[in-house]
Amino acid sequence: MSELRYDGRVAVVTGAGHGLGRRHALELAARGAKVVVNDLGGDRSGVGASAGPAQEVVDEIKKNGGEAVANPDNVATPEGAQAVVQTALDAFGKVDIVINNAGILRDKSFKNMSVEEFDAVIAVHLRGSFLVSSAAWSHLREQGYGRIVNTSSPAGLFGNFGQANYSTAKMGLVGFTKTLAQEGAKYNIKANAIAPVAWTRMTEDLLPADFADKLGVDQVTPLVAWLVHESNEDSGEVYTVGGGRIAKIFVAEGPGYGQNSTLSVEDVRDNWAAISANEPLTVFRNVGEQMGPLIQQLTS
Repeated sequence: MSELRYDGRVAVVTGAGHGLGRRHALELAARGAKVVVNDLGGDRSGVGASAGPAQEVVDEIKKNGGEAVANPDNVATPEGAQAVVQTALDAFGKVDIVINNAGILRDKSFKNMSVEEFDAVIAVHLRGSFLVSSAAWSHLREQGYGRIVNTSSPAGLFGNFGQANYSTAKMGLVGFTKTLAQEGAKYNIKANAIAPVAWTRMTEDLLPADFADKLGVDQVTPLVAWLVHESNEDSGEVYTVGGGRIAKIFVAEGPGYGQNSTLSVEDVRDNWAAISANEPLTVFRNVGEQMGPLIQQLTS
């Protein structure tokens, strides 16, 4: 079986000074990619800054014979995101792969969450992914090639106590990913999202200590590496991954209930079982498909 390689490809990995991002950067570099290792170098709440973490990963890549450059800019600002991509252009002449991994935590129960705590998390996870992807987008379109992976979370897909800010950002990335997939299709730009479960400094307080060895970051990176490989043709998808298990997650719709007259509150009440039915499920690829049953009902 042939080895998957990334020779000639240039990858930008954000939040790559630790955890998942570090592992992604090391893996791609080991397989021939030239890598921009971005990390602000703050703590997991986003406080502080240091060029050290990104440079340490670059040093490790170079020690192993790979090519990489460090970037310490803040992805949550337009200037910082542009600088991340510009680093790739200056060092390697192009960008092919964007892995949006940077993130912070400001966990707090909803009743105690401040506007600043909400905005700070949105800024890094969601706005940062938008800004870095936006900075790279014109280059990907022009060359007719690109691979983007956004980092969502089970907390975003299913909710999690104390993470209203984080879960909002992570579910936002699902819609963002699906839209990029549609807009990038004719330019051979594939965009997908992962919802990882891994033991990192971001999750060490959330996951049982007994699972530290079983939920290593090395269990997540193979999926990311596949999704950014040129032979991957899937786009607009979301996958949960961790502990040796990978599964596709679907946004689906039940059969529902409809009638050719204006619904009353009583109609809703009397048909609630049909409205709430979850079988059979339909998975739509876009808004046009999702509106199909409604259009059919309106024109019947």
